[in-house]
Amino acid sequence: MAVVKAGAYGHGLEAVAKALAAEDIVFLGVANVAEARRIRHAGVATRIYLLGPTWAGEREEIVARDWTPCLSSLAEAEHFNRLARAAGMRLKVHIAVDTGMGRGGFLQDQLPGLMAALEPLAHLEIEGIGSHLPSADEDEAFTRTQIARYLAILDQLGGPARFKWRHLLNSAGLLGYDRTACNLARPGLMLYGVSPLPHFQDQLATVMTLKSRVTLVRTLPAGHGVSYGRQFVTTRPTRVATIGIGYGDGYPRHVSGQGAEVCVHGCHCPILGRVTMDQIMVDVTAAGDVIEGDEVEMFGPHIPVAVIAEKAGTIVWEIFTGITPRVVRCYLGDRG
Repeated sequence: MAVVKAGAYGHGLEAVAKALAAEDIVFLGVANVAEARRIRHAGVATRIYLLGPTWAGEREEIVARDWTPCLSSLAEAEHFNRLARAAGMRLKVHIAVDTGMGRGGFLQDQLPGLMAALEPLAHLEIEGIGSHLPSADEDEAFTRTQIARYLAILDQLGGPARFKWRHLLNSAGLLGYDRTACNLARPGLMLYGVSPLPHFQDQLATVMTLKSRVTLVRTLPAGHGVSYGRQFVTTRPTRVATIGIGYGDGYPRHVSGQGAEVCVHGCHCPILGRVTMDQIMVDVTAAGDVIEGDEVEMFGPHIPVAVIAEKAGTIVWEIFTGITPRVVRCYLGDRG
C-alpha cells in the first residue's frame, strides 16, 4: 500500500499515483475522499484505501465508488452496511485497531466479541486489519511491545488467516523491525527517498529536488544589512545572490540564522539573514562566476532535506507537504 496522502507528500498526487500504479501495487493509501477523487479523475484504477475514520456524509460516495474504508466503530460499520445493502453490493472493509497511536481504531476493551458483532453485517466483507506505529523512529521498546500487541489481537480475533490483508508497518517499521507480522506494507516517507531511521538513508535515493534560480547578483560592502530586521550584517565585501524562492513557496522561514545553505555551481553557499516570502539572499563569494539565471538547489542530492528540516526545527514530512502550489513540479521519466 503506497501512501500518497497530502499530495503524495508534496510531490504531486496524480503524477506519483500514476507512477506507482505502474508498479502493480495493491492499494494507494489516502487521507480523505477528495484525494481519492483526484486519483480516479487522473485515470488511475488501483484500489484506494482510506487511512482514517470517515464521517457520515462521505460514506455514500465511498460505497458508490467501491473504495476501501477502515472501521473504527460499530456505528461506522453499521452505516456502511446499510449503504452497501441499498447499493446491492458487498463492501470490502478493514478493521482498524488502536495499539497505541490514539488517533482511531477499536480500543482493546472493544475487541472481545468484535467479530461476532460484525458477523451479522452481511454486506461488509472484513478483508483486512491494520494498526499504526506512532514511535517506530523514536521508541524501539514501545514499538516492539506494540507489534506483540498487534499479533495478540490477530489471535484474539480469530488468527492471522481470518484476514486477507494484515498491515501495521510504516516506513520506520519496515526498515527497523520484524516484518513477519504483516503481509501488506504501508510505506510513506521512504517512497520519497528519505529514511525516518537515519542509518538506512544510504539505501534510498533522492526523489525530490527543490530548485530555484538566481535573479540578481551584487557585491555588498562591509557593514551592509541583509534582509528584514538586519539579522545579518556583512563583515567584508560580499558577493550576494538573490534567489527567487521564499516561505511563500514553502521553503521554511525558520532556517533563518541557523546556518542553512543552498548549492550553487556545486558549492555550498550560506543563506544570509531572514528568509522572506518570495526571495532569499545567499553568499556566493566562493561559488565562482555566478550570474542571473543560474540554477540553485535548495535541497536535494547535495543539500539533504533532513538537514533543512533539522535547521528549521521541524520534520521532513512538514517540509515536503508545505511546498506550495505555485512551485511547478517537473517529473523525470514522465509516464504520461
